[in-house]
Amino acid sequence: MERELNNQQKLAPGVRIVIRAFDDIPEHMFKINEVYEDCVGGYSLNGPLAGEYGEPEFDLILRVLD
Repeated sequence: MERELNNQQKLAPGVRIVIRAFDDIPEHMFKINEVYEDCVGGYSLNGPLAGEYGEPEFDLILRVLD
């Protein structure tokens, strides 16, 4: 599944994004494995959650890297 952000950037498996800081977790890179109706699934690439699977909601996405 693909989805577009407000600025028409595509969210799809394999795309790297930046997740905004939340709680005690700093801004970090994330690689999408799956796009769902209300979030993306994948793995954190850096920071304290590096290597961890997560499903951040779309409002946590700051920008698309590639």
